[in-house]
Amino acid sequence: MATAAVAAAVARARREIQHHFFSHDAVRPERAVAFEPSKHIEQRQFERMRSRGIIREAKPGLFWLDVVAYDIDLRQRHERIRWVLLVLVIALAIGLGVSVASH
Repeated sequence: MATAAVAAAVARARREIQHHFFSHDAVRPERAVAFEPSKHIEQRQFERMRSRGIIREAKPGLFWLDVVAYDIDLRQRHERIRWVLLVLVIALAIGLGVSVASH
């Protein structure tokens, strides 16, 4: 249960960061805006997005969201989630198969 809560908090922080930049149309260097994370988890996600090249700094203290990098990152995260779900479904199917066979 705690893992789900953490995942939800991370997703919420990413959405809030994304919303900040999209709502200010800060998707090009010349449209860069300031961003001040309001929570620790937002700060961590902001730094993570910066390290992945999703958030870029145009000038000191002014940032913009690279939409292409954001889209690539989003697709990669969705692909990882698909694989995890596939593995879980297979494990569940195997577990059910073993359970049914033993009865």
